[in-house]
Amino acid sequence: MIPKLYMAPIRGFTDTVYRNIFSKHFDGFDIAVAPFISTQMGKRIKPSQHKALLPENNTGMPVIPQILSKDPDGFVILAKHLFDMGYESINWNLGCPFPKVARKGRGSGMLPFPDIIESFLEKTLSAIPNTLSIKTRLGYNNENEIFLIIPIFNRYPLEEIIIHPRTGIQMYEGTPDLDTFEKCLLQSAHPVVYNGDITDLDTFRTLSGRFENINRWMIGRGALTNPFLPATIKNDEDIFPNKIERMKRFHDALFHEYRQILNGPSHLLQRMKSFWKYFVLSFENSRKNQKKIQKTTSVEQYEEIVARFFETGNLKLND
Repeated sequence: MIPKLYMAPIRGFTDTVYRNIFSKHFDGFDIAVAPFISTQMGKRIKPSQHKALLPENNTGMPVIPQILSKDPDGFVILAKHLFDMGYESINWNLGCPFPKVARKGRGSGMLPFPDIIESFLEKTLSAIPNTLSIKTRLGYNNENEIFLIIPIFNRYPLEEIIIHPRTGIQMYEGTPDLDTFEKCLLQSAHPVVYNGDITDLDTFRTLSGRFENINRWMIGRGALTNPFLPATIKNDEDIFPNKIERMKRFHDALFHEYRQILNGPSHLLQRMKSFWKYFVLSFENSRKNQKKIQKTTSVEQYEEIVARFFETGNLKLND
């Protein structure tokens, strides 16, 4: 069974630029869920939201927009707008764990309130022209919250459920709760996508061996660290030569594109430094170089240090 691989929505990373450039340099992903956009009060649609999801700006791979919302009316307005843009499928974010989101009762902060979730689905699904999938966690406070929510999901015509097997308060700490995830599989009436800590081929083989009925997998931080990972999973082997050269071309393309669109050198450096928190994990003995990159204060200094890093660095990944 050939796995269907989803690029995870990681705010600040897997935006339009990243998705398009990734698809020019690497293979493996079949589809991407875009980082969430939020509903606004009234009927106003942010121009930045519109531009980021214009089909002509998303040519690298198929995209599913994701909406963060606890407002059914605003959700319907935005869903219809996305449908008019050509998006027949959308995703509802019930998984974002960040406190400033969860404290407002959005994302994973809605999971302790199954009645609110049911009311939301009741009001929106009959009013939107799109098909709907949901990205969720096991709960916000504890892993048992999901078992009050799955029966609600089962009553509605959802396209699929993407489950990250952690709670909201865990953020990304600890290990995924695979036992609870397995119970979710037994109870869900909808196709399930697994999302969480797929970092290498061995991990994927272990997960796919345990969950043999799943052929939909979402990869996030693992692909930020190792962009060869999706294609390695698809091929069930690592067959890619000249990895450092390819990663350098990928980095340089990202750097060039962000330089064209970001406002000033400080924003450019901030964006690229954030990527290096992941890139550097693929290299041996990289802590010293990572510190140098993070301390750069000019674009010229950054370019010099990164060029030297690619010339002298050794990948942990096999060449």
